[in-house]
Amino acid sequence: MSVFRSSRFSRLEPYVPGEQPRERTYIKLNTNESPYPPSPAVLQAVRRASETLNLYCDPTALRLRQAAARVYGVEPEAVLPVNGSDEILNFAVMAFCDGRIPIACPEITYGFYPVLAALHGVKLRQVPLRADLTVDHRDFLSQNCTVMIANPNAPTGLALSLSEIEEIVRSNEKNVVVIDEAYVDFGAESAVALTKKYRNLLVTRTFSKSHSLAGARLGFGIADPGLIADLAAVKDSTNPYNVNAMTQAAGIAALEDNGFYMENCRRVAATRDETATALRAMGFELTASVSNFLFARHPAIPGEELYAKLRERGILVRHFSTPSIADYVRITVGSPREMQALVEALREILA
Repeated sequence: MSVFRSSRFSRLEPYVPGEQPRERTYIKLNTNESPYPPSPAVLQAVRRASETLNLYCDPTALRLRQAAARVYGVEPEAVLPVNGSDEILNFAVMAFCDGRIPIACPEITYGFYPVLAALHGVKLRQVPLRADLTVDHRDFLSQNCTVMIANPNAPTGLALSLSEIEEIVRSNEKNVVVIDEAYVDFGAESAVALTKKYRNLLVTRTFSKSHSLAGARLGFGIADPGLIADLAAVKDSTNPYNVNAMTQAAGIAALEDNGFYMENCRRVAATRDETATALRAMGFELTASVSNFLFARHPAIPGEELYAKLRERGILVRHFSTPSIADYVRITVGSPREMQALVEALREILA
């Protein structure tokens, strides 16, 4: 840290992404990327867009908003494209939280929420999970603050029902409820339709998982147009051209080819369930994940040791040091071939 850093950020602990090693080739099952490449239509659209990189992109991303509106059944004014869903989460904290309005979120969840709270000087209420690692939706009723919930939750992969989400939104009518749907396309219920009914609901989506665009950095906020206007004001005050021309082109093409990606999500879900069955046969305990990852532990080997032994064998998974989940590893669902390699490695380790 230099002597020039503001004292306001002197104790800031940044978010730590999953490792991206370069020293060797790994089977990467640690960052929840899609195992499948973008569709040919997306690659073609990106190539065309690259020919006009000398020009600024559309700061309103109108064609992208229109494409998203058609797929998600909302008006274009209800959509705000962003540079990855982390950006819309950041905008939401900036727009809807201050010294008086804290954030409530599960104690075990996406690690970016506490970082955002610390970055903006917002108080944080972290609500413990139940013993089975599920979120009790009743803990988030009438919180009188901004509520932020990943659904399905990370890293557990467990989801609340749509009726539970609606109860949370309805009971916090004077504050914004953010439902982070990064993994919803792999088996959970989306709350997008509720944005037409409740003006305090913001649903965030990312194309990093379900639409094979992690490297392009594309996300959306979907909400009542009034909320979207608030978020757009923050966006235009920080980075008006936040979604570049190639990413806009990729997003439009992906949305127009949405059936291709939803079929990939079904393939991932099928591989997830097959792998879960194989792991349980080896004695692993798993949550009932409806995401594109598994959350697993084995009574015979600590989570950190399991992570290390897999890494030695060229397979990366994610381990978290938080005591309540330190026995677990989070395993991204890769291709069937990659998951077979994982199962074989685990058999070797346990033997």
